[in-house]
Amino acid sequence: MQTLKKARVASFAAVLFACIVGLSGCSQSSTSGTTSGSSASSANPSGATANVIKIGVDLPLSGADASDGVPTQNGVKLAVIDANKRNLVPGFTLQANILDDAVNGVHDPSQGVKNVQALANDAAVLGIVGPFNSNVAKAEIPQSNSMQIALVAPSTTNDTLTRGPEAAGLRRTHPDQITFFRVCATDSIQGPAGATYEYRTLKLRRAYVIDDNETYGKGVADEWAATFQKLGGTILGHDHITKGQQDFHALLTRAGANHPDVVFYGGTTSTGGGLVRKQMGDVGLGSVTFAGADGIRNDEFLKIAGSTANDVYATVASVNAATLPAAKSFLSDYQAQFNQPVGSYSAAGYASAMVLIQAITAATKANGGKMPTRDQVLAQLRNAKSFNSIMGTFSFDANGDTTNKIISIYEAVNDQWKFVTQQSFAGAQ
Repeated sequence: MQTLKKARVASFAAVLFACIVGLSGCSQSSTSGTTSGSSASSANPSGATANVIKIGVDLPLSGADASDGVPTQNGVKLAVIDANKRNLVPGFTLQANILDDAVNGVHDPSQGVKNVQALANDAAVLGIVGPFNSNVAKAEIPQSNSMQIALVAPSTTNDTLTRGPEAAGLRRTHPDQITFFRVCATDSIQGPAGATYEYRTLKLRRAYVIDDNETYGKGVADEWAATFQKLGGTILGHDHITKGQQDFHALLTRAGANHPDVVFYGGTTSTGGGLVRKQMGDVGLGSVTFAGADGIRNDEFLKIAGSTANDVYATVASVNAATLPAAKSFLSDYQAQFNQPVGSYSAAGYASAMVLIQAITAATKANGGKMPTRDQVLAQLRNAKSFNSIMGTFSFDANGDTTNKIISIYEAVNDQWKFVTQQSFAGAQ
C-alpha cells in the first residue's frame, strides 16, 4: 500500500504543474507585545500612544472556525513578539490588536466590517492582518479601500477579490489604489490542483460536488469541478446547501443513487464540511472518498467527522512550513510559545504580519524615524520589490496577489492530517 501511495504521489508531481498551467487561461489571551479582544469594542478609539505601533488583526476566533483562526492568530502573535525582540522598528514597540469576526461560532462579514472600522479608528493601527475567509474579505475590502488602510490576508483564496470586474467594484472609493494583499495562492490554482490529484493520483472518475454557496466555497467547487471534468471525469451533480443547514441525508441519498467514487465539498467545516462527511456514513457512502480544500483542513473537521475522517483529502493554498529550512526556528518557537502544533495558515499568519512589519519599518525609516502614515505603509507594500519571509521571498503583483503560489495536499489518517505533497505554481496565472 505504501509503495502504491509513493507511486501515486510521484505521478501527481509529474503532471500537476503542466495541468494547472494549461488551465490557467480558463475559467484569546494576551502575550508579550500583544493585546486581544473578542469584539470590535476592544479597539482603542482614543488615538495613538507614543512609541506604540499597532498591528490590527481580524480573524474568526470562536466556535467551529476557531481551529483555523486561533492557529493563524498565534502566527501573528509570534511575529509581533519576534519583531520586538529584534527591534525591527527602532524607537517603537509593536502590539497586536486582535478582534474576532465570528458570530455564533461562524465567520461573519458584518462583524468583519465592524472590526475593520473599529481598528481604523485607532490612529496607532497602521495595517491589519486578515481576514481569514473570502466572504469576509469581500465585505471588508471596500472599507479598507475607503479608509486607505492595508489588509494583508493569510488565507483568502477567492480569485474575484483581486482580479476582474468584481474586484474593481470592491474598490469603489479609490479604484486605482490597492489596499488588499494576500500571501496565499488562489482558488483558480487550488481547485485544479486538488482535482488533478484526485483524478490522476487517486484514479477517481465519478464525482458529486457540494458547496456552501459562499464566496469561497462555491468558487473553489466550481474550479475543482471544471478541472475534474476537463481531465475526463464525470460530474454527477452539483448541489448548493443553505446557510445553517445541519441535515444532509436527503442530499447525500440523492448523491448516492448516482454511485460516485468521490464527493467534493467546497466550503468550511463551520458551514457543514464535517457534518457532510459524517452523514455520508449514514446513507451508505462511508467508503466513498471525500475531498475538499483548505476550509476543511482543520482539527474541527476531524472532531466532527470522527471515525469517518479517513480517506479524506484537502488542499491548502500555502506552503507546509515543515518543508522549509527558513521556517525551522518559527516551528520550534511556535511550539515553545503555544505548546501546540501549527495550523494550516500559522506560517501564513506569521508571514502576513512580518510583511506588514517590514513595510512599517521601511516607511518609518523613510519618514526620518517618525511614525509613518498609513499611506506611507501602503506605498511600501505596493512598491517593494521583494519581501523575505519564512515562506520564501516574494512580492505582491499589481493586483495585490503574492508571486509565491504553492499548493499543499493533506490526507486525514487516524485522526490526524498528514502532509502528502506540495507544488509551486509561480507564473501559472
